[in-house]
Amino acid sequence: MTDFNTELDARGLNCPLPILRTKKAMTGMTAGDVLKIVATDPGSVKDMEAYAKQTGNELVGSTENNGEYTFYIKKN
Repeated sequence: MTDFNTELDARGLNCPLPILRTKKAMTGMTAGDVLKIVATDPGSVKDMEAYAKQTGNELVGSTENNGEYTFYIKKN
């Protein structure tokens, strides 16, 4: 289990909504904070990886369990 500061529930949302909500949530966070995102869209796996690379934030972990994808992104 990864420690996190804020949680975003993006279940039931399809691309591009999970990534848009992630961007919005990250805006209000401080460097070093970790955002936990829970999504059901399989496309979010590649989206979150690309988002982390493009923004310089760190994808510190991701898991999949019964069609639910959990991501932890650390704000840099």
